Amino acid sequence: MTTDVARHQWEEGLRRLAAERGTRARQLADLVDAVQDELRRRVGQTFTLAQLAAAYGGSEDWVRDVVVDSTQPRAQAGVRDTALVQDAAFGNYARGATDYRP
Repeated sequence: MTTDVARHQWEEGLRRLAAERGTRARQLADLVDAVQDELRRRVGQTFTLAQLAAAYGGSEDWVRDVVVDSTQPRAQAGVRDTALVQDAAFGNYARGATDYRP
């Protein structure tokens, strides 16, 4: 996946997350935080956007696992929101890339 395509998806995820309100928004934000914690373990704290895009390409399974493990039983947000959570988490994390430019 190219960095430009990945960044577009990440920005869309951040936009969708920002549009959420109330309890659902808080639950989604908690899931994004959990995925970002896993990104820190997998990618590290020093990385480029290309490295993050490469990690994004193979992240669907482990992101789903993090979401399932982090979702409260009666939460409104959950597995059906995995793509949104994935994109928003990567979008937030991208801001820490050594070559990040808005």
